[in-house]
Amino acid sequence: MGQFVSIDEVVAHLVELEKAGFATREVQAYLLGTRIDPKSIKPYVSFDRTHYTRNLIHRTNGFELLAICWDVGQAAPIHDHENEHCWARVEHGRLAFTNFTMVSDDPLRLEQVGRSVMGDPGHLDALPGIHKVANDRSFGHRAISLHLYARPFAECTIYDLTLGEKRRQRLRYDTVPVSMGI
Repeated sequence: MGQFVSIDEVVAHLVELEKAGFATREVQAYLLGTRIDPKSIKPYVSFDRTHYTRNLIHRTNGFELLAICWDVGQAAPIHDHENEHCWARVEHGRLAFTNFTMVSDDPLRLEQVGRSVMGDPGHLDALPGIHKVANDRSFGHRAISLHLYARPFAECTIYDLTLGEKRRQRLRYDTVPVSMGI
């Protein structure tokens, strides 16, 4: 990894990659090779004791970039990303990434694919079809991750294994920059 860049520089570079077609290989290489100045992310960091927070950094028709803040023990439910290209990078703390495959739709049955991957700062996960992300209590610290979605989407499918059902979930932002006007 190279020198630190600001989150504004990251956004500007992503806008240029979007203009060039947002090729996944180039996006992934950029995210792997870039170190983001933690101070520049602070305006997008917001924790809530009741749920992880989705904090919008930038959004265009082609992508959205979020800072997701995870208090100790918080996890996203098992979900998908509407078949869009997605990346999550740990900026602070540690997160567990777990992938699943659909075995049966009726009755709902998912199978975990491999072991959960533990991600420390700098870890980049290209989020596949069905997965979950968690800040396990055993990690003992808050975590922050950046999530890049190539094409914003307003809802996703949640897979509830306890109830044996899947449902559509409308997504929302916990914070939005004033400049975005959303």
